[in-house]
Amino acid sequence: MSSFPAVLQSEWTKIRTVASTTWSLISALVVTVGISAALCAVINNSFDGMAPQERATFDPTLASFAGMTLGQLAMIVFGVLVVGTEYSSGMIRTSLAAVPRRAEFLFGKLTVATGLALVVGLVTSFLSFFLGQAILGDRSIAISEPNVLRAVIGAGLYMAMIALFSMGMATILRSSILSLGILMPFFFLVSNILGAVEATRKVAQYFPDQAGGKIMQVVPGAMGSDPAPYSAWGGFGIMVLWTLAAVLGGYLVLKKRDA
Repeated sequence: MSSFPAVLQSEWTKIRTVASTTWSLISALVVTVGISAALCAVINNSFDGMAPQERATFDPTLASFAGMTLGQLAMIVFGVLVVGTEYSSGMIRTSLAAVPRRAEFLFGKLTVATGLALVVGLVTSFLSFFLGQAILGDRSIAISEPNVLRAVIGAGLYMAMIALFSMGMATILRSSILSLGILMPFFFLVSNILGAVEATRKVAQYFPDQAGGKIMQVVPGAMGSDPAPYSAWGGFGIMVLWTLAAVLGGYLVLKKRDA
């Protein structure tokens, strides 16, 4: 018989002793902060040459998270590996033998991993913001300005949701390779391409990354983008619904299928 605190301790031990999960979290932080800083420098140097509409709708807060597109891929890897490693190594059988109540096993794993992703996400978002604003100089914005703190905290929440969504999908698919083969092209290519095409834009804006990403935006229609039919928190709520659906699907698969 296992207790939930013991499950949490076990999952914490698994995550911190697997090098790939640790490095994926470090990569999420370094890539997001590094690329965001570099792009802020590019924006600052080329600001006067930008189109008038882009200058008028410039969002210095959102610019600080310009590296999130690539940084979130590392968070996807983290989420997939937390679950997928159990299946690829065969440890899932041992884990379920130790914790036969599958809901307790799954939600213990998700709780620990999501908590870690949230901590790293918040550290990443605050570092990205303050470094980005320092680089933007006269075009920067203070964190005390309306909705800026919401956007910074929201960026950290976004990264945690990306990780949790990835864990849910990996539990459904039961394979790290298959999960990464679907999630990484979807978030890096498919979603962005469909969001840029007029015919599919209205559908793409309800994808988890497109909707959730609005939480990082302070200026409506930033950089000439189309205004969304929902608020910043409304978009994040859509992302949460996607995530809950993935987690529920993962639980149902884990409950009904053998390890």
